[in-house]
Amino acid sequence: MTEVHISFPGIGIDWFTVDKVAFSIGGFSIRWYGIILTLGIVCGVLYAMYRAKKNEGIPSEDVLDFAIWVVLLAVVGARLYYVLTSLDHYDSFFDAFKIWEGGIAIYGAIIGGALGVFIVSKVKKYDKTKILKVCDMVAPGVMLGQIIGRWGNFVNGEAHGVETTSFLRMGLMGAADTTYPHKEMFYHPTFLYESVWNLIGFVLINIFYKKKKYDGQVLLAYLAWYGFGRMLIEGLRTDSLYIGVFRISQVVGFLCFAICTTLLIYLSVRTKRKEKDKEEYVSVYDKLRGHSLGKEPKESEKEEKEDHVTVQEIEEDIFDRAPKRED
Repeated sequence: MTEVHISFPGIGIDWFTVDKVAFSIGGFSIRWYGIILTLGIVCGVLYAMYRAKKNEGIPSEDVLDFAIWVVLLAVVGARLYYVLTSLDHYDSFFDAFKIWEGGIAIYGAIIGGALGVFIVSKVKKYDKTKILKVCDMVAPGVMLGQIIGRWGNFVNGEAHGVETTSFLRMGLMGAADTTYPHKEMFYHPTFLYESVWNLIGFVLINIFYKKKKYDGQVLLAYLAWYGFGRMLIEGLRTDSLYIGVFRISQVVGFLCFAICTTLLIYLSVRTKRKEKDKEEYVSVYDKLRGHSLGKEPKESEKEEKEDHVTVQEIEEDIFDRAPKRED
């Protein structure tokens, strides 16, 4: 079944039908999920190109090189992460390659994408500072891709939460219960929660982007923001991947939030101290320089300029003062 029946009765949206297949070419079906994910990737790359030119000074051709490898390794990482955390779902080795049947994880995409950034940076011989600039311009682009990509879950009627009677509840019929395909069930629309959470984070990060104090700050802000939201939202989902009794995404989200928030605070304090130390050094130097001349710095600079004479002026003065002999 490719049709999903959806409703949002709490906000007045009655039942409507969404077809997972956008169109077919021969016997090959193009699904909305793939189209939406592709749109998210394209928008993320375009955003990175915009930030590269406006803020980071990275050439456009370098951004395209990064895009090719980062996207490729992100897809591989997303699939590999999902497969390794759900091995009992596959009957054979070849089943792991059937990505078109579903099963990817965003943390795997982030790990794979980060590996892509590292590899391309090494090939291009980027230093540490430039690598962090690349990470800063890429991170909000990833967030933009997530904002859009989550609506692929909506089209598939998946990635929802537990049953609820809240006003924002999402009704599903046809995809959620295969035993009773016409049974109406209502869930937390966790795909929507995460999309909106990332949208708020994306707006805030863009407001403060040009005010960043050090390279890597935007990357840390993204990971901390996303990690906190995912940690909370994951607790509502019904399709979480587990290790023992722990939800993997919830644990990773907590670690991202805790570690990155700590680093943000530490690096911000250290940066402020460096700026203060630099200001104090310049101020003391100017003050001592002024006292050594017996004047305040500004006055000394002004009078020093007035008292400065050239060798030519001294010679002309001596010549003018010398007694002139009458022939």
